Amino acid sequence: MDDSLIKYSHVEVRQQELCVLSDVNLDFHPGELVYLIGKVGSGKTSLLKTFYGELDVHSGKAEVLGYDMCRIKRRSLPELRRQLGIIFQDFQLLTDRTVYHNLEFVLRATGWKDKSRMKERIAEVLALVGMERKGYKFPNELSGGEQQRIAIARAVLNSPKVILADEPTGNLDVETGQAIAALLADLSRKGALVVVTTHNLRLLEDFPGRVCRCAGHRLTEVVKEQND
Repeated sequence: MDDSLIKYSHVEVRQQELCVLSDVNLDFHPGELVYLIGKVGSGKTSLLKTFYGELDVHSGKAEVLGYDMCRIKRRSLPELRRQLGIIFQDFQLLTDRTVYHNLEFVLRATGWKDKSRMKERIAEVLALVGMERKGYKFPNELSGGEQQRIAIARAVLNSPKVILADEPTGNLDVETGQAIAALLADLSRKGALVVVTTHNLRLLEDFPGRVCRCAGHRLTEVVKEQND
């Protein structure tokens, strides 16, 4: 049985009219931690954006959670994105409301109605990211690392099968970045597919996973040699 969550075959990705990546072939499954690496401008963020329909797939065959990304209609994108957890480098938290209300906003927007269940779920995700005592704070009262933890909590509210993280440690100091990477690795161990774009190659050593490199308009998987 094919349990692929993201499957691309001979895909071309373009930004405006420029070809960013061509002949992309990939097949990602539940419980995998996948790193997309490459220089700035090599196409890793562009590829990630095609997974949630921010950027169109130009040609080839592309499936994300059963959706055909070559033919997906704009009106179906919110439905797809509700099944994904997306974590941005700049957090994108709502600055005019508390952490709790940031999370509540997402639950309401995705169809939750029961207040006590919402309260329970928010408590669960805050505990998961070690922020159970920060629900009353506003984003500007938190450090960068704390804001990124809240961004992860927000991403996992609806227990997505796929978590996409664009340079999640890019704006953080080394120690905080390691803690965030550990959280993401843990989510993959619990069964989610976690795809991370990063230029921090140390993470690949400390939290091993599959590694795909974008370079020269191509995506290639880096196979690590086994040391016997």
